[in-house]
Parts: sequence; structure tokens; C-alpha cells
Amino acid sequence: MRRYPAGGQSRLQLFLGVVAALLLILGLAAYGVWPHFAALPAHQVIAGAGQPASETSGAGGSAFATDTIADIVSRTSPAVVKIETVVPSQGENPFANDPLFRQFFGNEFPFGPANRPQRGMGSGFIVSPDGYILTNDHVVEGASSVMVTVAGRPKAYQARVIEENYSLDLALVKIDAGGNLPTLVLGDSDRARVGDWVIAIGNPYGLDHTVTVGVLSAKARPVSIGSRDYSNLLQTDASINPGNSGGPLLNLAGQVIGINTAVSTSGQGIGFAIPASTVKPVLVNWVNHKPAGYLGVSLGDVPAGGATSLGLPTGQGAYVFTVLQGSAAQDAGLRPGDVIILFNGRQVNGPDDLAAKIQGTSPGTVVHLVVLRHGTRVLLSTTLGRK
Repeated sequence: MRRYPAGGQSRLQLFLGVVAALLLILGLAAYGVWPHFAALPAHQVIAGAGQPASETSGAGGSAFATDTIADIVSRTSPAVVKIETVVPSQGENPFANDPLFRQFFGNEFPFGPANRPQRGMGSGFIVSPDGYILTNDHVVEGASSVMVTVAGRPKAYQARVIEENYSLDLALVKIDAGGNLPTLVLGDSDRARVGDWVIAIGNPYGLDHTVTVGVLSAKARPVSIGSRDYSNLLQTDASINPGNSGGPLLNLAGQVIGINTAVSTSGQGIGFAIPASTVKPVLVNWVNHKPAGYLGVSLGDVPAGGATSLGLPTGQGAYVFTVLQGSAAQDAGLRPGDVIILFNGRQVNGPDDLAAKIQGTSPGTVVHLVVLRHGTRVLLSTTLGRK
């Protein structure tokens, strides 16, 4: 009888088992069949578990497979448009004859010769089949001509600016393109979570339908750009550049959770978008041609020290600076120094968010406000006026 060293027989059995397994795999491959582990979906591999990681974005996302981004872009991109504007000159350009500036910028915007009309470019997206398009106010502000290019259409369309809101940096334009246009749907930015995947589509530097991908980096960011003060922006590391303004920031369900608005010039991967929660109520009134509600207050961010003492998270609440005489706010009993935290039972995420909620509510509507006054919650009610 042949004897094996201790463990020798088990090693031989293991070797024979491996050989048999390899022969089985090769045999299956010959018939086009592979073991299950070779076909694991990407999200299972990333999750490192037997079941997928969270397949839904907080804003209504869907399963993240290897072709998810491409599918979303294919479905949504046709509704993203390029907007080109002409703005009459505002006066003499002090750099027009400076040889250094002319060497680098020539005669192009924004350093063109004196009294030459300035040309601008941005993005937008179609929100109704009959041609209503949402964009930033700063994209069309002061323009004497607004031209919109729709994907797959041979010519650009002359657009009319229907509504503008400077403080919220929103604008609605309209083209007559025969109807039946592709559209995008506004999602719920309040449910979006930091870390969710997001997709930006726009026309940076005129490069049509450029797609960039990143995550939602933060919410309720206060940012000041020029004379505009934004109090409730989404932050993303999806690349945003000049020309992206007005384009959509999408979740994995292909819904718009923000309007790409600004980028930090002092850093990389720091872009900002107006949340859909700010846009929705205003857009509904605009499209339905309803007048905006009016409360009669001037609002601002809650001072940092005040927010801490009141136990408010960053970006929550709207601070009342002044109350206009004879306004709905005065009738409600609002006072300077009050912090409005709820509007008709909905959380107030900064002054921009409250302004959008007010303007998205019809005049004559009775509204209920919860305010913090010297640390105490006070319930107030009033009837909105007309703006």
C-alpha cells in the first residue's frame, strides 16, 4: 500500500479538484455559458455584498448600472437647448483701446470695442411641449435678441422672454416651434441627499450638449455673485463652466433637481445650482399665467450667531429685516427680527426658498407662518397680497 506524507493526499485531491473546475469552466465557455460571478452588475461589485447598494437616489433615482448615465443622457438631452443672446452696449468699454487686453481678447465679448453689442451664451431646458423654456435670468437679462437652438432642428428660433425674476435668477422664455417638443420634469430637490450622483448637461463655451457627472456635494449654500445674493444653492462637483448657466442638474431618475447657475473661479469642482424646490412654485404660476403672491417683507439669511442660539441648521429659516406698512406681513403681526421657519407647514430653507414659496402662491390665499421670536415659536396667519 502506497503511503502519503501527512496532508499529501488532501493536496492531491485539491489539485485534481481545481483541474476539474477549470475543465468545467472551459466546457461551459465553449457553449457560451459563464458562471454567475462573471456577470455581477456593477453596483453589486461596488457594494461588495450579495445585494445592490441603495438603488434609489434621495431625489427619486433609479438603479445605477454601467449604462445608467448614457441612458439618462439619451433620454433627457433632446430637451436641453442652447440660448444665444445679444445685449446692447451699456456704454464705452474702458479697455477697448488697451493693447494688452486687445492682444488677449481681440474684439470679442466681454472686452470688445466701445458701443459694440455684447453676445452671450447659456443653456436652458424645455418644460412644456408648446415651447416654454426655463433658464437663468442672468442668461437673458437685458437682451435685445434671444435665439434658441433645439437639438435636431435645422434652425434657431427667436424666443420671447415671458417672465423674469431677478432675485431668484430665474427666467421663462417661449419659442414657437410647432409643439410636440421634448420636455424635462422637475424633481424633488428637498429629498436629494448629499452624495447622490448628479448629471449636468449644457453648452459650456458653446460646446453643445456637454455632459458632466459628479455628486451632490452640499445643500443650502449661501453664495454672493455680483449684486445677486443666493441663500439656498445646491453645490456639486460636476463640472460647470460659462455657458452651462440655465441648464439642468439631473438625478438618476432623469429629473431636474437644480438649474446650473454659477461656478467658483477660485477652486475646482465647486459648482452651484438653484434647487428645484425654489423653482417649482414660481414656474407653476408662470406657466399658468397666475399673479404672484406678496407678503411685504425684506428677507435675509439668519445671522450665524442667531442660528446657533436658536438651534437652526445652516441654511434653514428666513430672517425678517423690515415689514412694509399696510402689507400682508404687517397684518400677520410679523416683526423685524422674526425668523420664519415654516410656510403653510413646509420647512423654509433660506430667504430664496421662502420668496419662491410666496411668489408661487396665488394672491388672496390664507397662509400660515411659524416664526421664532426670541426663541419662542409663534403661529401667525395672513392673506397674501398681489405683487
